[in-house]
Amino acid sequence: MTWLRWKPRLGHAARVAAVTTAVVAVVYVAVALALDVLVGHRLTRDVDQRLSERLSDARHQVLPLRADADRTDRDVNEAPVFLWTATAGGPAVAVTPNAPALPQHAWSTSHPTTATLGSGTFRLAATPLKGQWAVVGQSLAQATHVRGVLIASEILVGPVLLLALYFGSLAIGLKASAPVEQARRRQLEFTADASHELRTPLSVIEAEVGLALSHQRDAGYYRASLERVAGEGKRLHRIVEDLLWLARFDSEPPPPGDEPVDLVTIARNCAKRFEPIAAARNLQLSVASRATTPTWIKAPPEWIDRLLGALIDNACRYSHAGGEVRVVVGRSGARVLFAVEDSGSGIAPEDRSGLFDRFQRATDEPGGAGLGLAIADSVVRSTGGRWDIGESPSGGARMEVSWHAAAARDGRPGDRSDSQLGPDGGATPSRPSDDKPELEPEPVPPDGTHR
Repeated sequence: MTWLRWKPRLGHAARVAAVTTAVVAVVYVAVALALDVLVGHRLTRDVDQRLSERLSDARHQVLPLRADADRTDRDVNEAPVFLWTATAGGPAVAVTPNAPALPQHAWSTSHPTTATLGSGTFRLAATPLKGQWAVVGQSLAQATHVRGVLIASEILVGPVLLLALYFGSLAIGLKASAPVEQARRRQLEFTADASHELRTPLSVIEAEVGLALSHQRDAGYYRASLERVAGEGKRLHRIVEDLLWLARFDSEPPPPGDEPVDLVTIARNCAKRFEPIAAARNLQLSVASRATTPTWIKAPPEWIDRLLGALIDNACRYSHAGGEVRVVVGRSGARVLFAVEDSGSGIAPEDRSGLFDRFQRATDEPGGAGLGLAIADSVVRSTGGRWDIGESPSGGARMEVSWHAAAARDGRPGDRSDSQLGPDGGATPSRPSDDKPELEPEPVPPDGTHR
């Protein structure tokens, strides 16, 4: 299974690395050829310069020419320069001892030439000298050796360099394609999960309509069937709305607002909306403020309301009947936080790594499509918040989000109320502040599982 996941990435990265290596190989060969030509030209020019200097010395000599008239300041490691005298149509006579035989047509009277003398290659140049010609030549063995060493080095270094480039490009390609492959895999999983979640209510609606139309029914049956269809339609509508919100948010998340908002006010208003749900499930829903300083943050209030609503909805959904759901607003140093605590079964530590994945739920209890916490996490990340997932004092889950505190709007202090809203909407005394110590929340990676 691991190999099958790696195979597409490896094939794509190998193709990219091969193309990159081929392009670099072509450039390398072109540069190497150009370097060889330049070095060969430079070596030949140096030999021609030395031959020109030797001919200049020969022109200032008194006939007959002497072999020991070569420049005395030359490098002892340089190849010797041989000297010949010749007439325009006659044979050449060696002036320098041990000079190879010089054929009549091997040298040119107009420009330096390269010729093979004996078993070696020589560079030859000539100048007129009182009715005859002085011809000088130097072996090109040293220049040929230098070029050979250069070409051999290029041949040896080239394959090593290209192999290192290929495997380096392959490693970089695999590393660079990892996020793309992860996004592709997540998209495929998201599409499959979304199809599954949408198919279930559609199948229920289709089955209900089919049963209602299969036989003549009484009005009560039709009413019950339509109510079930309406319920599934509402579920479909909720899933589609959540998917559209996430799609818009992922494609181009709007910038968070700069206007400070009070978490206590948002928590109270949001909790009031869920009081009927909590009462229907026999849950005690309360809001408490444990802050002695303003609880303002910079974020769009509708985003924070949706975030808190998703957490309260999860807490009410998975708390046991007769339990409690508490919304706590407080401060921890320079950070403002709110936490939603429930008395449900909690979230196992091994399930927290995928807590915010879409369509992921950490419980088998019915209800919910697994999108609420994905939306909540998008809001938290976009507003610079930080998660802290733990266990509530009543044994359930504790979902906490914190932000850097913002200055109160227009310099007015924030809401410092210590009241709680009970299930009936009335104010009740708050719990003692030492019930939950104000500790700096630890960051939790925003990739966990929906309950």
